[in-house]
Amino acid sequence: MEETTPKSKRWILPVILLLCTTNIVTLWLWLKSNDTVIVERVMTEKYREEKSDVQEELKTLQEEFSSLKATDSSMQLDINEKKQRIEKLLKEAKKHKNDAKIISQLKKETQTLRAIMQSYIRTIDSLGVLNKTLTDEKNTVLNQLDKEREKQTELVKQKEELQTTISKGSLLLCSKTKAQAVYYRKTGKKEVETARASKAEKIKVSFMLGQNRIAKAGPKDVYIRIVTPNGQEMTKSYDASNRFSFGKSQGYFAGMETINYANADMEVVVYGEGQGELLPGSYHIEIVCDAAVIGSLSLILD
Repeated sequence: MEETTPKSKRWILPVILLLCTTNIVTLWLWLKSNDTVIVERVMTEKYREEKSDVQEELKTLQEEFSSLKATDSSMQLDINEKKQRIEKLLKEAKKHKNDAKIISQLKKETQTLRAIMQSYIRTIDSLGVLNKTLTDEKNTVLNQLDKEREKQTELVKQKEELQTTISKGSLLLCSKTKAQAVYYRKTGKKEVETARASKAEKIKVSFMLGQNRIAKAGPKDVYIRIVTPNGQEMTKSYDASNRFSFGKSQGYFAGMETINYANADMEVVVYGEGQGELLPGSYHIEIVCDAAVIGSLSLILD
């Protein structure tokens, strides 16, 4: 009995070792399985977050691209194309929401689109600054041009006023004005004054041109304009040869005399004629030189 007892106990050690090994392997497998589950959970959670992030970022990008307004037509066309692309990516994200690979690709493309959008923003901001600078410079130039125009207008106005003053100062003045109706005896040489319209042949106007140092010396045409009692202008012929300008008007002259003015007092006589017999009544007479009325008087005939 004493010899068989040790032999019978020899199998216990291998069994114990086997059981220990089995337990260790089982524990290792359990731990590995648990790690795999944890990893899968982490990956699943990460995938869900990526899917959610991609969709949210695409929506944000869509709003940001919609807010971009470019003045450059080609850039605006690119922006519109990117907006359409984002719309397609959103549909892809919904369609393949359980495909981690596609979601990962969508995330990369979303990041690329964001970089492009930021580039657009920088470009638009730069163009905005440039446009503002150009607009400010343009406004500055326009303001300077307006000021120059105002200066030129003021200078022209001053020049015109000065010219008007000079013109007025250079006008000849007449004094000692006198008007008489005259007729000629049969010999045609002797001139006789008359107050009767039926006898009168011409109207004689005499006056004194005053001294004026500013006025231009030399030949000058002196006209007399006569308005008859019936309101018509007296003239030999109503054609262009007897038409002249005075002030801002035009009319017909009754007589004209060319004088040689020497900037000194000068007596002048001008005869006025009409087409027929003179009418009784009041005659209004104007003396015109250098296109300006320099004197006026009246004559009454019986």
